[in-house]
Formats: sequence, structure tokens, C-alpha cells
Amino acid sequence: MDILRSFVSPILGVLHKMQLTIQLPILRVAHGPLNWRLISIGLTLASSLFETLILLRQLPNYSKPAPPSSLADHFPLETYTKSQAYGRSKALFTLTKTVWGMFEGTLILYSDFYAWAWSASAGVLAYFGYGGEREIAQSIIFAGILALLATIPSLPWDYYYTFVLEQHHGFNKTTHLTFWLDFVKSLAIGALLGVPFLAAFLGIIKHFGQDFVTYLMGFLLVFQLVMVVLFPLVIQPLFNKLTPLEEGSSLRKRIEGLAGRLKFPLKHLYQIDGSKRSSHSNAYFYGLPWSKHIVIFDTLITQSTEEEVEAVLAHELGHWSLSHPTKLLLLNQVHIFLLLSSFPPFLSSRTFLPSFNIPLYPTSAPILPTFLLFQLFLQPLEHAMQFAMHAVTRAYEYQADAFAVAMGGEMKQRLGDALVKLHVKNLSTLHVDWLYSAYHYSHPTLPERLRAMDKLEAKKSKEGKEL
Repeated sequence: MDILRSFVSPILGVLHKMQLTIQLPILRVAHGPLNWRLISIGLTLASSLFETLILLRQLPNYSKPAPPSSLADHFPLETYTKSQAYGRSKALFTLTKTVWGMFEGTLILYSDFYAWAWSASAGVLAYFGYGGEREIAQSIIFAGILALLATIPSLPWDYYYTFVLEQHHGFNKTTHLTFWLDFVKSLAIGALLGVPFLAAFLGIIKHFGQDFVTYLMGFLLVFQLVMVVLFPLVIQPLFNKLTPLEEGSSLRKRIEGLAGRLKFPLKHLYQIDGSKRSSHSNAYFYGLPWSKHIVIFDTLITQSTEEEVEAVLAHELGHWSLSHPTKLLLLNQVHIFLLLSSFPPFLSSRTFLPSFNIPLYPTSAPILPTFLLFQLFLQPLEHAMQFAMHAVTRAYEYQADAFAVAMGGEMKQRLGDALVKLHVKNLSTLHVDWLYSAYHYSHPTLPERLRAMDKLEAKKSKEGKEL
């Protein structure tokens, strides 16, 4: 125990100093007599305008009459025209939803909706004979009110996207019954997981006071790791059926052989009925370091050859071999650390919440309303973080492609064919504005990935000749 304490204490000390460095410049601002509501409205409008302008940069690309020359042989004019129409429909849908979100967000802030919801949650407690001293209970009711009133306006958007947009372009396989069952299941899961999570989240902050950051980060990390285990075992089966890939099948043997070559700790190999909801396709792996599971969408199996499926999985296992999930988890911890470390100055402010007409407690501010409103002021930082995280994930995609290509044989050709086929089947957009791509795309575009693989092959061929 003493050895563990001697190892952990210096780390906690460094983190505490970093927190103070972050908080000191924020402290003066957070305690200043500013009109925080007006600033939050301005930031909400600016954020929506920023995303709208990026989207408007992309719109002209849906009017280009031909695919990139490198893909002309793979995208017949009819398919290309469909992909352009699909991309344009999604872009216009997103544009309309963004404009509506700007109006909705401004209205919520201008009308003191958060103050009303906090007061309403206190009223619910009072109805059952409890006072305002039960902050966690009031916060859970407050969160429930916000979640319910946020879900209702989003339903028409989800319904339109599924049964109009996706249906029109031939992708939707979801029935109305499945749609509404998914909705009810999501609400139930959100309540079952959200209530204890929120109670623990608030309890840690209340118990540790201004020193909560390190302890809350530990809790969030444990929660993420637990969800990695629970999601595929408990949650996903509520929505999709996972079936073990047929024993002795050539595809199973091919994938097990690939896993064996890479020493990937494969425990289970599943096929998931993605076609139940959509004709889009995918594949992924999950699990703990010593026990991994691969899941392949049935749409990927039907749309691709076994060799192409193997190439796609070689790319996915490249992420594992290069420790990309672990690195992304660590980057996420840095993001969480910055967010949580910036929060205490607002929690101790006597001017922040009153600007939104939410009353303070005698010695503190209600945690949850403060935290939710505080995040509005991080919108510029979140935009920058999105650019940064996508730059990282795009670099990782190139590395995973290179990993698969380096396996030799016809892997480069198979992966290229698989990517092209997936883009054709999914009617993916081929012409993408660089700024739109940097902000919205976690993966490089298809032409970018194919060019990178061609360069790798050319470099390998050149090195072979020099030898």
C-alpha cells in the first residue's frame, strides 16, 4: 500500500498543480459581473453559424457532374448521380436541423428554460414532502425534465431521416414497430444507467469539493471500461441479434487465421443483423485486452467477397496492433481533464447562475445546472477539439491502412477494392471540401486513402529494386 501511495502521490501533486494553472486565469472571469446569459446566447449563435458556413462550403460539391478521375471506372454515372443526390439530401437535412437548433437553443436560453426546469424539479420534490436540501434527487428530476423535453422535438427529425430520407435513397430497413421499440428501449436504458451515473457523478463532486477532478476522472474511466464490457453483452442484444459466425466456414477460417497471425486474442466471432435497420455496412472489434470479439455486419458479408472482408478486418486489427484505441482513450482523458479542471471557478462563482435566474444555495451553487450551462462556454474549445481529434483519427486510419498493406500478398488490392465497393454500396460522397472534411470526417476520403496506399506500394517497389 505504501509503495502504491508513493507512486500515486507525485502524480496527484502534478495534476493538482496543472489544475491550478488552468483555474487561476478562469477564476477572475468566472467571478466577474458579466451577463453570462447574453454571452451564452452569442456563443450558441456563433457556434451554429460556424457549422452552417462549413456546410455551405460543401454544398457546391454535390453539383459536380463527374466523379474524381481516379474513381471514374468504379462509379458509373448512374451510381455517381445517386451518391450526389444522397449527399445533397443529407447536407440539406443537416443544414435545416442546424438552423432549427440555433433557433431552439437561443429560445431556451432567452426564455430561462433552465431556471424553469430547476424550479419545476424543486416543485416535484416539494409535492412528495422534501425540501431543497436533497440536491442529488432534485438534479436527477431536473435532468429527466431536460432529457424528456429535448427528446420530443428530436423525434420528428429522427423519423424524417429514417422513413423519408433514408427510405427515399434505398437504405432504410427499419419498420415503424422497430423504430418505436428502439425509442422506448433507449429511454429505459438511459434511465437505468443515467440515474445511478448522475448520482455518483454529483456525489463525488459534493464529497470532494474543489478537489473532485482526479476522483471524478477515475470514476469516468472506470465507467467507460465497464461499458465496454456491458454494451455488447447486455445493451446491444436488445437492439440487434449477434450470431456466431458459422463454424468451419471458409470466412471464419480466414478470419481466425488472420487473428492468429497477428496474435489477436480473439474469443468470439459474430455476425450482426445490421440489415434489420439499414443496408449500410461495417465491422468492428471490442473487449478487454486479453479477450476480444469481432463483429461483422451481415450487409458487409453479402456486399463483399471473403477476401475483401478479410482485408477490412486486417485494417481494423491494425488499429489494435498499433494501440490506437488505447491512445484515443488517453487523449479522451486529457480532454476530460481540461473540461473538469475549468469547471470549479464557475461552481464557486456567485454571479454565474444568477445571470440565468437560477438561485444559489447559501454556501454553494447547484452542481448540475452550473455544469450544463458552463459547457455552453466551451463551444469554441469543442470545435477546436473536434478538428484536433479528427486529425488524429485520420492519421490513425492511414496507419491502419499501411498496416494492412504491409501484410503483403494481394492485401493492398483487396483493401482498395473493399473500400471502393463500400463507398459504392453506401453512395458515399466523393468530392469533399477540405475544411468540411477536417471538421466532420474522422476518416480520410476514399481518393485520399487510395492515393496513400498507391504511394506505399510505389515506395515498397522502389525499395525492392534498390535491394
